[in-house]
Amino acid sequence: MSQATSAAQQGDNIAHALAGAGGGLLSMTLTYPLITLSTRAQVESKRARTSTYDAVRHIVQREGITGLYSGLDSALFGISITNFVYYYWYEWTRAFFERAAVRTARASKRLTTVESMIAGAIAGSATVLITNPIWVVNTRMTARQSESSSDLPAPATEKPTPKPSTLATLMHLLKKEGASALFAGVLPALVLVINPILQYTIFEQLKNTLSQRRRVTPRDSFILGAIGKLLATSITYPYITVKSRMHVASKEGPQDGMMQSFNRVIKDEGWGGLYKGIAPKVTQSVITAAFLFAFKDALYEASVKARRTIPAKVATKAL
Repeated sequence: MSQATSAAQQGDNIAHALAGAGGGLLSMTLTYPLITLSTRAQVESKRARTSTYDAVRHIVQREGITGLYSGLDSALFGISITNFVYYYWYEWTRAFFERAAVRTARASKRLTTVESMIAGAIAGSATVLITNPIWVVNTRMTARQSESSSDLPAPATEKPTPKPSTLATLMHLLKKEGASALFAGVLPALVLVINPILQYTIFEQLKNTLSQRRRVTPRDSFILGAIGKLLATSITYPYITVKSRMHVASKEGPQDGMMQSFNRVIKDEGWGGLYKGIAPKVTQSVITAAFLFAFKDALYEASVKARRTIPAKVATKAL
């Protein structure tokens, strides 16, 4: 592969990564209250058996509207880094497979199902190892107010407890528990790499099928992304619950391993405990993924147009 082609491919990988980061920021901002509801349901014990409406009312009553956005700053930072890393490595692996298909004179250079899964596994594993500390801090921030609040309504004269910043939460965690706490839940998170593998494999195969008939639009990506995420999250949700529990475990009791955490939840709360908060989580995941794919495609197309237009304008001015 020539140096020019390699540079062009690198630029394309970065364009996909930036588009994914931008799409993640927009979709996360739109759906964050649902993440708050789901995370709190996952990390609370059996005492929390309320409807989604009651949970919203309780959070707003205790903490104000801003309570629904607790930890948003770390989440936005986390999703931008997560999506940038994921899409960069996914596109890098995709390009590798496409070049291999060309060298072997395969009829189509589109990724096969197995290749899509391998690309997802490589991108997902790299993302987990790089971004897990960010999500540990985010989960602590999101769960903190839930743990400190009682079930009784606050007096009208009582002011909401000030919320520590992301940096303050990080420094407190490092001081009290050490750097190893930032990697709590890595094992279930690595297992959860199967979630984006399933999501992107379903998405890519549906997209490939549709692209053989017509051009895929951002609206199509919205629908296909929603279908992929719905199936992936429904299948892997128990691991999501266990990962959230492990992120806050040091504050609630002994630090269990993955299987111990599974057994503890089942013993204390029954099988239903593994699916606490699934309604807002699935809703949020599907909406977020749908917007993410739509925004990403739109942002990527805009970046392609910009890369074509800017050099052309520069060349015109130079004449």
